[in-house]
Amino acid sequence: MNATRPRPRAILRIHFHPAERTEELYGQLLAVIDGISSRVQPLPADWSAYVDLTGALTYWGRDVEGLVAVLRLRLLALHGVQCSAGAGPTRSIAAMAADATPPSGATVVGDDPYEIAAFLRTKPASALPGIGPKTAKTLARYGITSVGDIADTHLPTLQRILGTAAARLAHDRAHGIDEQPVVPGAAPKTMSAGHRFERDELDTERHHRAVLGLVQDLGQRLRASGEIAQALTLTVTYADHTQTTRTRTLTEPTAHTPALAATARDLRAGLGLQRARVRTLALRAERLRPAEDTIHQLTLDTRDDKLRRLETALDKAATRYGCGVAAAASTFHRAG
Repeated sequence: MNATRPRPRAILRIHFHPAERTEELYGQLLAVIDGISSRVQPLPADWSAYVDLTGALTYWGRDVEGLVAVLRLRLLALHGVQCSAGAGPTRSIAAMAADATPPSGATVVGDDPYEIAAFLRTKPASALPGIGPKTAKTLARYGITSVGDIADTHLPTLQRILGTAAARLAHDRAHGIDEQPVVPGAAPKTMSAGHRFERDELDTERHHRAVLGLVQDLGQRLRASGEIAQALTLTVTYADHTQTTRTRTLTEPTAHTPALAATARDLRAGLGLQRARVRTLALRAERLRPAEDTIHQLTLDTRDDKLRRLETALDKAATRYGCGVAAAASTFHRAG
């Protein structure tokens, strides 16, 4: 009696390339994917997702190339969003294929061992998931510069260089072995605010004021919804439509405006916008949690307690009178 050969996995890594990024749009793009396969693992930090297409292939009666083409066409037709995609029999191969693919393209690696080896072996060692720049530099000192070199190096030798666990992981992935599943789940909750300048803006002081305005907006909305943020992401869109995005984890999860403002100022300063023509600024609060989960580090600084009481008063005023307390809030930010 012949054993049934397990059906090969088909894993997709897809990167979205919209003109402007909003949490609403990201959710809509995930919904389009869910119409093809329900096994979707969101990766909102870099606007991508993993998708397990294995079961969907039979349901839709298509091969991997055909189903990926259908998905990309739906995303473009419904939301005008181009995407780059990589597919393969494992998560690591799918990720490598996606990274090697330009926007609006797709790369599919089949499950044939020779095709897998041909795809992997010529790639630089740093292209293998789990091999960062420091590890790649260490391997290079031993003449190991490609994924093929990693595959050809005896495991005990790799273990002496990288350590037992890291060596086993790199050795397996270099041979196309990766059992990591796609873990379906909802995208981590976020909240965003954006500001579009009337014309491309060079004035760094206007950039600064716009970012503080976004902080004020996010802080009030977070506190109103009873949530705290664990990180902030600042996205700058320039006159030529290119974007720069930076994310920073907060010292402690918070909805406290001065703490959010300090992190946002650091993000803006780190981008070096002195000569940049900025079209839009977007600030996103990441990985939201219920406010009751917060653990505020106690200090002897009474000024922070005063700011929190002022913040509460401003929130009540904003709720009662609307946006007419902007001047007071602006002073509050400078105090923070």
